[in-house]
Amino acid sequence: MMSALEEYERAPKRLKVSAEDDEELEEGEESDSASAGLVHDDEDEDENEGQSRARRKDHVSDTHHIAPSPVVHVRGLCESVVEADLVEALDKFGNICYVMMMPFKRQALVEFEEVECADRCVSCGSREAVYIAGQQAYFNYSTSKRITRPTNADDPNSGNKVLLLSIQNPLYPITTDVLYTVCNPIGNVQRIVIFKRNGIQAMVEFESIQNAQKAKSALNGADIYAGCCTLKIEYARPSRLNVMRNDNDSWDYTKPFLLRRDRGKGRQRQAILGEHPSSYSDNGYGSHCPLLPLPGNNRFKRSSHDIHEVVTYPLPQSSSYMSQASSSVAMVSGLHPSKMNCAHIFNLFCLYGNIEKVKFMKSVPGTALVEMGDEYAVDRAITHLNSIKVFSKRLNVCVSKQHAVIPSQVFELEDGSCSYKDFAMTRNNRFTSAGQASKNIIQPPSCVLHFYNVPPCVSEDDLQLLCTQHDVPGFIKYKVFDAKPSSKTISGLLEFDSKTRAVEVLTVLNHFQIRIPNGSNPYTLKLCFSTSSHL
Repeated sequence: MMSALEEYERAPKRLKVSAEDDEELEEGEESDSASAGLVHDDEDEDENEGQSRARRKDHVSDTHHIAPSPVVHVRGLCESVVEADLVEALDKFGNICYVMMMPFKRQALVEFEEVECADRCVSCGSREAVYIAGQQAYFNYSTSKRITRPTNADDPNSGNKVLLLSIQNPLYPITTDVLYTVCNPIGNVQRIVIFKRNGIQAMVEFESIQNAQKAKSALNGADIYAGCCTLKIEYARPSRLNVMRNDNDSWDYTKPFLLRRDRGKGRQRQAILGEHPSSYSDNGYGSHCPLLPLPGNNRFKRSSHDIHEVVTYPLPQSSSYMSQASSSVAMVSGLHPSKMNCAHIFNLFCLYGNIEKVKFMKSVPGTALVEMGDEYAVDRAITHLNSIKVFSKRLNVCVSKQHAVIPSQVFELEDGSCSYKDFAMTRNNRFTSAGQASKNIIQPPSCVLHFYNVPPCVSEDDLQLLCTQHDVPGFIKYKVFDAKPSSKTISGLLEFDSKTRAVEVLTVLNHFQIRIPNGSNPYTLKLCFSTSSHL
């Protein structure tokens, strides 16, 4: 009998790109940002009242350029919003068939049963403020007439009790125990299978279709931990999971021989399992934080009479867990032959974890192996860098079968640099200690770069000249942060025309050595993706 993972890998992949791509193009985004985790905020939380009025005026004019559709594009959502919030706020306009969340973009697609329902929603949003989870949202017709989903997924009588969970920005480990703790308070979980191909995904089988529907509504768009491990939930194709063994990546909770004990009582919408796993250190991850109360009006929480004794097993220790972990080596293909080298790969991938070694493969042109600090760094790199464009070529980032990078068949790349480089001892790795790692905000690529560690004498013109000298795009906006008079460096933001251009600049100029007259040591320019979507 095939396992659930084998069934999933053999089945045609249901990567729901069309509708979301339409919305990204509608918003002026590039089509290369369709992969999970490469989406950005469309609304600025700090908009003043005048900007809000101007935006609503623009919104009204936008509605005249898009034909009416039963699918409504919702923008300006707060970070803590989940599917249930949209349904609660918008079902007054008519019956809702389906909701697709875009968590990192703070947007969603909502499909109504009738065009008239969508028209009432868009018209109301253009006349007056409509609030979702306490924040004003903006509405327009979608260019899609229907949200892509599995057959009959919107029919309650023919739904599926198996959900497909995509975990975006997986900063911390995702195990069967974590997902069980998150999902079981809403409905009895029977089986879980976790698989890692392009990022981290999991299938969770519930006891009934109704429980799966409640879980999707309550958890879609929520963070497992504060600010990371965001859930994007859809209905899966398989109607039942076949679990061959019980471990960190798969578990059958219907087996009678497992130990039993009671769990916690739920989770909080913004951070289901609290701030972060406790005892996070260089050696691994400790036990999980206690669960927090369910969000809102507890509409999906089961009573104490409904919650059966649940199965569990001891949390794995770091050493034993890491010994079972997948590879800490990523394989990167689609690299530009003359513009990408070991240093440029380091500049980009170091934002998501320590880099040990980088080696280009002689037998496969345009492909390199990147050995990172651990498997979680690889997961983060896949989530944020897979399918992005760099120098007009689309990267493909996946887990390698190799467990270490060995410096064999070293050769010269087109730019004259060596095909292999060891970065284990470089001071530019940003996750060398728990304190240093906590300062890094894991961000998907965006059109705004944060620069720091720049000498105060360097001006905006100097940075523009630096871009010109290295044949990378210049920035369109510049902002420097106020610094103390005694500060030896400055920092700020650079905005570019597109996300692709920002990625190329970071790839080339990150860790560039800035030398100043009469200075003893050079300054190392540090770049990373900003949390701001624009300046």
